[in-house]
Amino acid sequence: MTRSALLLLLGGTEAVAAPAANSPLARMGVGSSGNGTLSMPMEIAISLTLLTLLPAAVMCITPFLRITVVLHFLRQALGTQSTPSNQVLIGLSLFLTIVIVQPVAQEIFHKAWEPMDQGKMTASQAFDEGSKPLKTFLARFAREKDIKLFVEITKAPPPRNVEDLSLSVLIPSYILSELKTGFQIGALLFLPFLVIDLVVASVTLSIGMIQLPPVMISAPFKILLFVLVDGWNLVVGSLVKSFY
Repeated sequence: MTRSALLLLLGGTEAVAAPAANSPLARMGVGSSGNGTLSMPMEIAISLTLLTLLPAAVMCITPFLRITVVLHFLRQALGTQSTPSNQVLIGLSLFLTIVIVQPVAQEIFHKAWEPMDQGKMTASQAFDEGSKPLKTFLARFAREKDIKLFVEITKAPPPRNVEDLSLSVLIPSYILSELKTGFQIGALLFLPFLVIDLVVASVTLSIGMIQLPPVMISAPFKILLFVLVDGWNLVVGSLVKSFY
């Protein structure tokens, strides 16, 4: 066993600070540099790891979650199967999300990224400053009941204000709240189309028309109703306004 490995097992500081000069990690450039910062390969590895988590963050801590749930329910209510396609719905949800979170993103950029880029604050201070606008946004739509649930789960001290809440409490609370809100809006969207399905099914059964399923007959009427009331404008407009 090498000297570096012994020091690492015994908790020595020399092996932790930097790998041995002839070790495989040192030859690969992995580890910390002389000034205490991470080497370039390690920074690249960490950055790529964080990028893999970016889609999950976009889907969970932005309005993207509620919008996609509502649009999925709308497509099911219309009975159009795969029209609009998943790519269209996701693209629409993504651009609506950008419109909604743009003020929050700009505030985070000006309060956290710019000072850190100019060397006025450290990465830890920038994270604290950048999390404040995000916490304010999440707390606006997170239900008190959900926040209380995750405060109890994480055994965190009772918060006095939004700043006392950690992101580990706010993010899952926001996700649960958005799921509930999305399902509520989806249920309301289903009701008028459900009435059309019931009427068409009653009429077709009363006249003995059993050659075609009622769902196939009611589909054109539901699409016609949705077009006549300018449904896309109403749904998208209501979704965006619900975040303001």
